[in-house]
Amino acid sequence: MRLVLLGAPGSGKGTQATCLKTELGVPHISTGDMLRAAVAAGTAMGLKAKAVMDAGQLVSDDILLGMLGERLTHDDAKAGFILDGYPRNLAQADALDHLLAKIDQPLDAVVKLDVPNEVIISRCEIRFKAEGRADDNPDTVRKRLAIYAEQTAPVADFYARRGKLQVVDGVGELSEVTARVKRALQDRSAAVHG
Repeated sequence: MRLVLLGAPGSGKGTQATCLKTELGVPHISTGDMLRAAVAAGTAMGLKAKAVMDAGQLVSDDILLGMLGERLTHDDAKAGFILDGYPRNLAQADALDHLLAKIDQPLDAVVKLDVPNEVIISRCEIRFKAEGRADDNPDTVRKRLAIYAEQTAPVADFYARRGKLQVVDGVGELSEVTARVKRALQDRSAAVHG
């Protein structure tokens, strides 16, 4: 299964990817986690990314695509993957399509977690207090949501036009949302193979 999880920051993409990765037998690849690891390691790219991320901005497409292209060559991604946090704009979606075509790993499905902004802000405030992540600061979250609405929301239309998009209600108990995502993937698989 080659899956992209879409949704605003704090919509639960990472949580759902963690729930699905074992069942699907594929790695959860989070560009945010890759960037945070580079920041923690103090790499040159990590330091550059940190300044951008702390300001609530998005890291450049070239950096992300390079990191992602390298990660998808690992053995654990041969059977598929769950992408979380990428693509974030139409240029990235197009670049991802080209990259996946080049490595003969086309996407099977795209699931968008639909969560109202006020719920996201509340979730991120809780995570900010628990983990202290700078990008979960309420003011930063509001900036990230504005960027999402402008740049990332159109990506859902990109995949809808290709017949790959499934929209799932991302509000509710974790198990309920996970069950909805699984149903959407089964519906998608049935539509493709049926």
